[in-house]
Amino acid sequence: MARATDVNELAEHPNLTAVGLLVEVHAGLAASLGPSLEADHGLPGQRFEVLLRLVRSPGERLRMTDLAAQTTLSASGLTRVVDRLVDEGLVERAACPSDRRGAYAVLTAAGRTRVLTAVPDHLEQITSILAQALSPHEIETLSALLRRLRDVVHPDATRHTDTDC
Repeated sequence: MARATDVNELAEHPNLTAVGLLVEVHAGLAASLGPSLEADHGLPGQRFEVLLRLVRSPGERLRMTDLAAQTTLSASGLTRVVDRLVDEGLVERAACPSDRRGAYAVLTAAGRTRVLTAVPDHLEQITSILAQALSPHEIETLSALLRRLRDVVHPDATRHTDTDC
């Protein structure tokens, strides 16, 4: 059995601190950015996240499995969000030609307009937050490091092909 001092040392491990800080930053960003997206643009954070992923993707479409890997949503949570976006006319579902079980989420013209209308305000808020703590070079470094971490924890997040649903 581990001694109390060993457990205390483990609890103070730098890796626990790093991941804890990432979780805190994510929660803080969501709390800071989400309310204005909903109040100003009628887009709760999760819906905005899905629309933003789609507008930034080739052909403004992603396989549902890839979209789930790129968001903070579970597969069932993503289905609910996409259902709501479909009901609002912001997203359409498209069948995968090579696999009837697979489906794409496809941004509609209305969805594109809605998300791009929200982006300037959202970007202004993000820029304000980041500029308080990081230089432009540090933001580039942070992005590179986060991509590397993302690729380890979500290796399929950037895999998207039109033939593999």
